[in-house]
Amino acid sequence: MTCLDRRDLGLLLLRLGTGGVLAAHGAQKLFGWFGGHGLEGTGQFMESVGYAPGKASATAAGLAEAGGGTLLALGLATPAAGAAAAGAMAGAATVHMPNGFFAQEGGYEYAASLGLAATGLAVTGPGRLSLDHALGHVFDRGWMVPAALGFTAAATALVIGARNQRLRAKREGEQEALFEE
Repeated sequence: MTCLDRRDLGLLLLRLGTGGVLAAHGAQKLFGWFGGHGLEGTGQFMESVGYAPGKASATAAGLAEAGGGTLLALGLATPAAGAAAAGAMAGAATVHMPNGFFAQEGGYEYAASLGLAATGLAVTGPGRLSLDHALGHVFDRGWMVPAALGFTAAATALVIGARNQRLRAKREGEQEALFEE
């Protein structure tokens, strides 16, 4: 194998692993597969952690994960797929951030790892063992990388900012006890 062949094989393995995990997580949200709670249960959870409306938030997260993950695994529209998955993972990491970094403590380690892998794939491209390559990279142009990542970063910042604002308003409405009992 030449270095280029090894690189392509490595990218294929990274795409299949990262994309497969993301697609499975999205299917949990959208369809309740693999022990997930479907749109209703996930929507209730999303609402409880500040993403409102909950069902719409669950749908958006599920589509970004399932769609982005599937496209990453296939190596199709890699910049958009990686950006969508990374945006969903940024939203998930925000929920877990108060618990610290490590996953065993409920932290954001797992979401950050998936998001960084998806971003890395968006930047590097899918390699030759991909549908993008087979189709002549019509959905994987150089200009698409900053466009997809920039658009997703802006949309994600707005969504997370609105969530944080809702949580702050909720906390301000709750009165703390003046005296310990």
